[in-house]
Amino acid sequence: MSKYIPFILFTVFTNAAAQLLLKHGMMQLGELSFAGVNPVVRLLQIVFSPFVFLGLCTFVISMASHLYVLSKVELSYAYPFLSLAYVVVAVAAYFLFREDLNAYRIGGIALICVGTVFIAQGGSRLADDRPAASSPPAEVSR
Repeated sequence: MSKYIPFILFTVFTNAAAQLLLKHGMMQLGELSFAGVNPVVRLLQIVFSPFVFLGLCTFVISMASHLYVLSKVELSYAYPFLSLAYVVVAVAAYFLFREDLNAYRIGGIALICVGTVFIAQGGSRLADDRPAASSPPAEVSR
């Protein structure tokens, strides 16, 4: 189980990085408006702006990593770790974008961290540790 923690954390950090890249990209684009423009053209401008596009690509990498993790550990073990992305994003947004990190947010972050530790302590069965399907009973000759 613990040998998959690096892959889980890679998923968490790429997910958080994608959010930060998307935020930076949208800040560079300014106020979002579709007035007086073809919505399809505007949407393509948004998607293909450098930081938004990089953020979307990072999400794809994060999803590929998550799929790998899901093939190895239980969903009820792996999925809660993604909540750590909230922690990473909140802290990074504080430093990068000067977003507020007040007592309520810090308390929430602490609860997320404690919950994740509880889940990690609970463990998970690995795909490799699952019992093999039992073979059909041998035929008895008469």
